[in-house]
Amino acid sequence: MNKKQRIGILGGTFNPPHIGHLVLAQEVLNKLKLDKVIFIPTYLPPHKKIMYDNAYMRYKMTLLACKGNPKFEVSKFELEKRTVSYSIDTLRELKKRYGEKAELFFITGSDSLNELESWKDIDEVLKLVKFVVANRPNFPIKKLNRKVILIEVPALDISSFMIRNRVHNSQSIRYLVPESVRKFIIRHRLYK
Repeated sequence: MNKKQRIGILGGTFNPPHIGHLVLAQEVLNKLKLDKVIFIPTYLPPHKKIMYDNAYMRYKMTLLACKGNPKFEVSKFELEKRTVSYSIDTLRELKKRYGEKAELFFITGSDSLNELESWKDIDEVLKLVKFVVANRPNFPIKKLNRKVILIEVPALDISSFMIRNRVHNSQSIRYLVPESVRKFIIRHRLYK
């Protein structure tokens, strides 16, 4: 008999992916005993404008960031659609690919909670997945109207925005992103 797969889903712009993303994914993987975490770079997010965008570069950096961890995968699904990326569409597709028996865990940070009610088809999203919310510095978890799994992760006050600013201002990003991502950013002169 096949074991029910427990799959974490971590979507985002990953512009660039950083150590905070990796720590978050690994902590949730460990604490919820997941089989794997799928990183899904968004093509065009509905809630924010992407600065310095090249979807292919973000995908390549996410691949580099996840390389070496056999429990991390990177999906091109949203990039290949080439439209606004709604979580509900991605989750429906993942349910088709992995079957109804697969348990999907949608991972997000506490900074995204304020936007939750504005998500397309949020009621269906919450039927398809277990929603996992991790603490983020400066974004305390307030009273929730929805059932979610709260996870404590080491507080790393790192953001892609901060990394882009540091690169733009010729400041070091060493140890904030995986070394392979740092070299990729330098080689391709991203965020200058």
